[in-house]
Amino acid sequence: METDLSPHDLLFKKLITKSTLKQDVYSNTFSTLRLFKRVIEDLTKDYIVKAGEIKSHRNVAFENRYRGDFEIELKFGGDILLFLMHTNIFEFPRDHMVMRTPYVKEDDSRSYCGIINIYNFLSDSFKYNRFNDIGYLIGRIFINKDNHYFIEGKRELGFLYNDFGKHEMNRDTAQQIIEAAITYTINFDLLTPPYEAVKMVTVNEMKNTLDAISMKTGKRLGFRFQEDAKDKLEI
Repeated sequence: METDLSPHDLLFKKLITKSTLKQDVYSNTFSTLRLFKRVIEDLTKDYIVKAGEIKSHRNVAFENRYRGDFEIELKFGGDILLFLMHTNIFEFPRDHMVMRTPYVKEDDSRSYCGIINIYNFLSDSFKYNRFNDIGYLIGRIFINKDNHYFIEGKRELGFLYNDFGKHEMNRDTAQQIIEAAITYTINFDLLTPPYEAVKMVTVNEMKNTLDAISMKTGKRLGFRFQEDAKDKLEI
């Protein structure tokens, strides 16, 4: 029994238990990222076949590459989606709705999750090294020790399964998440920046090429997970 253990032994037991839990969560999250890689590779192959059947196709890009063990880049049209896995494990805040679910109340270790963030950037921002351009966090996937997942996201992503205790990550789910992220990005258009935000340019900026000019370009202003006027966060 735990009450029979010395404080010394209890300390080590707690260390081992918590570390083992986090290793299990990390393993599930990393496996999910690898699953995303396989799905994206298959989508890329499918696109090549389908694009060849469309007469109006004009070499619209759909390609992927890996920037390391924890990052996938998917480029399509004029957009890039970056899938980034955080290497640390997190717990939901006490006031988060997930913490009030029967699933977590039954076992609070289920609230520890790995995170895969999905960012959207303009492909020209990378191509022309426009370092002041804006990107957007359009969704994030939480995966726990049971390989159950929860999604916070915009529109299409936010409407995907968000019942933490019922849905387990698998290939079909991974494909739905990726296709929803692509759909959201296609529908998330680049807006003309406000006139007041771009009416003044310094001489130094004008000496640079147009693509290197230090005026921000982004579909909306603000590199953060924010609500748009017609786009409320779904949880």
